[in-house]
Amino acid sequence: MNKRFGRLSFPYIIWVAVFTIAPLLLVAFFAFTSYDINGNLYFTLQGFRNIFSGATVTLDWLGLKSILGLDIQVPVYVTVFLKSLSIAVIATLISLLLGYPVAWLLAKLKIAKKRSADFLLFLTVMPMWMNALLRTYAWLALLEPTGIINTFLGNLGIGPVQFLYNDFGIGLGMVYNYLPFMILPIYSVLVKIHPSLLEASSDLGADNIYTLRKVIIPLSLPGVYSGINMVLMPAMTTFLIPDLLGGGRYMLIGNAIQRQYMISRDYTTGSALTILLLIFVLISMSVINRNAAEMSEEGGLM
Repeated sequence: MNKRFGRLSFPYIIWVAVFTIAPLLLVAFFAFTSYDINGNLYFTLQGFRNIFSGATVTLDWLGLKSILGLDIQVPVYVTVFLKSLSIAVIATLISLLLGYPVAWLLAKLKIAKKRSADFLLFLTVMPMWMNALLRTYAWLALLEPTGIINTFLGNLGIGPVQFLYNDFGIGLGMVYNYLPFMILPIYSVLVKIHPSLLEASSDLGADNIYTLRKVIIPLSLPGVYSGINMVLMPAMTTFLIPDLLGGGRYMLIGNAIQRQYMISRDYTTGSALTILLLIFVLISMSVINRNAAEMSEEGGLM
């Protein structure tokens, strides 16, 4: 049995080695090495020094300057990271607020064996079959100053409204692209909740709100945490959405890495940024997963 399992897992091991481990080793190699003017390879931490000791700007994260009047000077990449984190967290929270009711509706229809359940689930998944570039470009046609939405608002005497090239446009693109990744994990958990649990809660005198708080939400937490992982991480690292919907005026951490590789050709700094971002992602995932495990042991929200 073990030999058969080993043979079956061999293609997967090759896949992981070639497409996961090898690229990570290559990034680590570039992060800690560089070449001198003679083309000789040498060890260096210059990439990390560029991140933490480069040009500084005034930090205005969460209104530290505009509201509190604090003048805190931090490296440029720190502000880029905090900007990326704040937009990704907001997009994740909005995806959760929108995705949970949709997942609950789909689960209720599926449990009730309604024919519309599979069709609505298909509509939820269908955008994921389209290329992300095309999905994002579609919003340009809708939101640009001469686009469909602004044309409609203009006919009503409103606008034009600046939807693009700001936090709103980038956040909207993130929510649209990653919302299915929030809906599907939550749906997969909710659909497994046996109706008898909800009936028992009702028989014991619990109203719908109490049942939601004490039964449905605690049982669905594994799906919620999976959805948070699947939305927060790509939203934190994306560079396509800020490039298109931000018009190149917004630099998030993904854009900073892309420009170091593609424009500056500074592989050392780009790889150092990648290493730090990877560490942050791994820490975030471990914290989220640990909280999910603790919630499961405690029986959910209190």
